[in-house]
Amino acid sequence: MERSTPMEVQTTRFGTVEIAEDRVITFAKGLLGFSEQLRYCLLQPSDDACFFWLQCVDDPSLAFVVTDPSLFFDDYSVPIRAEQAEDLRLKTLDDAQVFVIVNRVGGKLTGNLQGPLVINTVDRIGEQFVLAEKRWTTRHELLSVEDMAKAASA
Repeated sequence: MERSTPMEVQTTRFGTVEIAEDRVITFAKGLLGFSEQLRYCLLQPSDDACFFWLQCVDDPSLAFVVTDPSLFFDDYSVPIRAEQAEDLRLKTLDDAQVFVIVNRVGGKLTGNLQGPLVINTVDRIGEQFVLAEKRWTTRHELLSVEDMAKAASA
């Protein structure tokens, strides 16, 4: 199997990191508020991490903390319409991975469950969806920082 060429990504948080070129995810429409930035990579702090950095490849200062919302909500799902699946070149929904952008609000970590990121893991194409369902919010509580600290010290 042919190995992908490594490329260097400049980041303000981690300095220069090397990633395989085939790890770049392209968001053709960009992300909400960042339509000019199209190329990102996922940085995993450790093998068992549940939070990742979605780092912009072309802007060292642009990075988002993301997580898989299914780790926090069993019943969370993203409806993908046929034209969205086509835009993402999804042959099967099994090839889709969903992430949400995480923010810290006071002592809580929240996730933007109304604006999930859907990534085709095979072709590395992503899109930020906007869900109409009002059950999920842009600052949906995931966990409290206090609970996280307790779990880390256990």
